[in-house]
Amino acid sequence: MRSYTRILIGAGCVLLLLISWIIVISSKSTAEKQLILIDQAAALVADDIYILAVPLLEEAAGYNAAYTFKAEEALKDLYLKLTNKGDFISKYTGLLDKQMNRKDAGPEIFEEAAIYYLDESKITNALEVLKAGIAKTGDAGLIALYENNRYAFETIKTSYDYIAAIFGPTVQVQTDGLWGLARADGTSLIACEYENISTFSYDRAIVKKNGEIYAVDSNNDRIAKLHGEAMDFGNYADNCIPLIFDGGWRLSTGDFTVGVKVFQQLGMYSGGYAAAKTNGKWGVIDLAMKWLIPPEYDGIIQDELGRCYAQNAVFARQGGSVYLFVEGKQVGHVYEDARPFQNGGWAAVKRNGKWGFIDTAGNETVDFVFDDALSFGQHLAAVKIDELWGYISVSGQVVIEPIFMEVKSFSGGNAPVLTERGWQIIRLLEYKKKVGL
Repeated sequence: MRSYTRILIGAGCVLLLLISWIIVISSKSTAEKQLILIDQAAALVADDIYILAVPLLEEAAGYNAAYTFKAEEALKDLYLKLTNKGDFISKYTGLLDKQMNRKDAGPEIFEEAAIYYLDESKITNALEVLKAGIAKTGDAGLIALYENNRYAFETIKTSYDYIAAIFGPTVQVQTDGLWGLARADGTSLIACEYENISTFSYDRAIVKKNGEIYAVDSNNDRIAKLHGEAMDFGNYADNCIPLIFDGGWRLSTGDFTVGVKVFQQLGMYSGGYAAAKTNGKWGVIDLAMKWLIPPEYDGIIQDELGRCYAQNAVFARQGGSVYLFVEGKQVGHVYEDARPFQNGGWAAVKRNGKWGFIDTAGNETVDFVFDDALSFGQHLAAVKIDELWGYISVSGQVVIEPIFMEVKSFSGGNAPVLTERGWQIIRLLEYKKKVGL
């Protein structure tokens, strides 16, 4: 009995030692096992036997040990060699995603992914990767690569006889002499059937058809009618629409509650202010029709839609000179011409026959070297070089080559341009998936 007990005790000790040895060995051999698998896979790859090397590297990459990254890098190379077989492309991009999502992911991983997508002409994917990499690492190389590719664009096939400046999510378009509305990407919203149509705001646009002036919603259903003798109208914003009567211009709401005050001319409201002319002189009024800029000037600079005011700034013309007013006070230099500020950008101004750009303090931000220009919309400004138009970035560099006959400013990643096919919309690819800045 004692002998049997000693045997059991001895066996137990051996078993415990064996278990301890297995635990120790397994805990220390994971990295070694990775190296063995990597070496075995390398031997197969050297003989161009890729398909058998894949499971070895996938097993090695599955361990969380010292050589995981090495196995992953070898595995990515192998996936790229097998892109014409099975789902190896998705395996490659999936492994890239896994590496980019790690807390310690370096810029080289994001650069690799971006370059792969650029080579595959998947620019929107590349831009998404670069933006994520910049946010995580702040790497200067990723920023440079992003800047070099963020201005790629596509041209929307739909064309019109004319496209106005984009206002919010919609734009006024004209075909065969009649007006309608399109979405900012050029797709039709309200068919071109009207003699005139305003900008779309407060869930409506003002239209004119067969002499009648009324309001329609986005479904082109009539929702209000003007009972009066107005002849025409301007653009609609801030629930204000300027209407022209025999005696002059008067302001109305979108439901056609018409004010009594009469002006010689009225612009479109923007940011609560509009250009107005009375007694032969121009100034700027607020929504209560009080004067921010008194009517003492030959003109107030307005854009195509009739807007004059943004970033608390407005330009006034007196004789051959143009002056910048910020919060009602004159600042900066005297210019030959100007374009109104847009929200969040610099204004185009003309000096010594050339166009450049200034901020609201009147400081020069881009040199005066262009033949014509529009103010910055988003982070791009339209510029004319010789006879054609293109776009510059805030660095002053041309980033969309001057290939267009006419252009409008960017808004929401879209801009109307005149091509040989007529007026079309170009869209920055970084906005295709709504990932734009």
